[in-house]
This record gives sequence, structure tokens and C-alpha cells, in this order.
Amino acid sequence: MLSKKTKYGLKALTFLAKQDKKEPIPIADIAEQENISQKFLESILLTLRGTGYLGSKKGKGGGYYLIKDPSEIPMTTVMRVLEGPIAMVSCVSLNFYEQCEDCPDEQSCSVHKLMLKVRDSALEVYRNTTLADLMS
Repeated sequence: MLSKKTKYGLKALTFLAKQDKKEPIPIADIAEQENISQKFLESILLTLRGTGYLGSKKGKGGGYYLIKDPSEIPMTTVMRVLEGPIAMVSCVSLNFYEQCEDCPDEQSCSVHKLMLKVRDSALEVYRNTTLADLMS
């Protein structure tokens, strides 16, 4: 299941990407428009700011804005930052690999084989989808 953190992060990014002017948007405005708790959204946007895709401005007229064009923001990065590893089990993770304790042989493991296919399918979608694709 997709976490609320990721769902709300995607909604907030899409909202920012759809803005005509690339000026800072107050968190309160994003939260109201997307029906997200402002406190929770603050935490999510702070996390996303670390990707280098999102900037912020403090004070009057402050808020969040996209630094990069939506077509330059791949879903692989967004998903990993918000959701964590893309793989459902650590033995097939590209970035967070760990051998399963209960599996002596990954090559003959039926779960491993299935989860490789699932991981590869998800990666295919995320690699070929940018924030711009979510705007239409």
C-alpha cells in the first residue's frame, strides 16, 4: 500500500507543478487545496526539499516552489525519498540489498524470482514517469 506521506507528497508536487507563476506557495494554501493536514505537509515538504527539486522561502510571501522543471523530476527519486526502497523485499533491492535470513539460495527461491519481476515492473513505470506526466 502507498503511504499517506507518499500520496500527499505526490499531490503537493503536482499542485506546485500546475502553478502558472513559479512563485512560492504558502503551505496553508497547498494543504487547503489538496485537503492535507498542514503539520503533516510541512514534514513531507521538508523531506522533498532535500531532493533539490523543491525550494522554499521564509517570511512574508514565503512558501514552497519547484526549482526544476516537472519534466526533470523522475518518480524514481520521489518514490525512494518518500516511500523508501522500491523493492518489496530486501533481497531484490538495488540500493538497500540484504540477504534474507530464511533463504539459503536466492537463485532457487520462488519469492525472490517473483519479487524481481515486481521490482523491475515498478522501476519501469517510475523511470519512465516524471512529475510532468502526472499533471495531465
